[in-house]
Amino acid sequence: MLIGVPKEIKSQEFRVGLTPSSVGELIHSGHQVIVEKNAGSGIGLDDESYRRVGAVVVDTAEEIFTQADMIVKVKEPQPNECRLLRPGQILFTYLHLAPDTVQTELLLESGCIAIAYETVSDHHGRLPLLSPMSEVAGRMSIQAAAKCLEMVSGGKGLLLGGVVGVPPTKILILGGGVVGSNALRVAVGMEADVTLMDVSLDRMREIDTLYGANVKTVYPTKDIIAEYISKADVVIGAVLLPGAAAPRLVTREMVGTMSKGSVLIDVAIDQGGCFETSQPTTHEKPVYLVDGVVHYCVANMPAGVAKTSTYALNNATLPFVLSLANKGHIKALQENVHLLNGLNIYEGQLTCEAVARAQHKAYTKASTIFE
Repeated sequence: MLIGVPKEIKSQEFRVGLTPSSVGELIHSGHQVIVEKNAGSGIGLDDESYRRVGAVVVDTAEEIFTQADMIVKVKEPQPNECRLLRPGQILFTYLHLAPDTVQTELLLESGCIAIAYETVSDHHGRLPLLSPMSEVAGRMSIQAAAKCLEMVSGGKGLLLGGVVGVPPTKILILGGGVVGSNALRVAVGMEADVTLMDVSLDRMREIDTLYGANVKTVYPTKDIIAEYISKADVVIGAVLLPGAAAPRLVTREMVGTMSKGSVLIDVAIDQGGCFETSQPTTHEKPVYLVDGVVHYCVANMPAGVAKTSTYALNNATLPFVLSLANKGHIKALQENVHLLNGLNIYEGQLTCEAVARAQHKAYTKASTIFE
């Protein structure tokens, strides 16, 4: 199979779909790989490092999309990239389609086979290709919160852990999954005053066992969320419904009860956001104010630490890339129901129920395509 790796073009996106080491594994398995010029240069992976393992470096994205049987990316294709896709071509990347009707329509029109990292599952019901970036984003969320609390960002001028004689910052984390638990780990390490909410009592018991009195766990009813929001200095939105639009847990009215300089970090923004006042931002301009409350809603947070993120992502995606390349997409999807769960678009058909519900579209059950 001929695999193509284009340079990411989303704002401030320096990650790359395949590292030279991953490319080398594919070439050792008998495949060909073409890489766009400077695809990995932002994180120190120069073109020569790809040539050394046997890749061919080409000048333009158009060459990648024209020649490759499978495109391996990081972020969702931008509209001009969607228009370069062709019928039967495999696209393997993050898609986050639920809040993005434009991308959905363009992928359907292209006739491509689009497999989303974020809906590939495993034997434990987890999302193994989303988890690495969720770990990164969860840990970064507390770094971002610390910066946003500074006066220069419009924050309250608080230090997360306080100092002797001055109380620590109050942080509320909504969601105890991968993002929330990694945010929690860093927040506790920085000695903040942390409260975590999750609908799973079992998950909150696990957190209580791990952290004891260092973390307060609270069950999130609407009234309870409103009560804690009004008192929080920082709120981390870390909720996830796999493949679906994020639930709007924090209303505009709740935001209005927060004191000026408080901070909202919406890690769920890729799936539409869990705060009613959330709008996607970029690393170039990461924050804005609503009623004096600082909003950080960067849609590709892990790109801020692109080198760590690229290697963490490749560790997770490479086995699936090899499976698709070695077996072809039909056999690979037939043999692995977890990879099949990643199939969102198949030759003009929408195959992800969660996306279909979010966009009020008809869908075709993925398992029926290969019967």
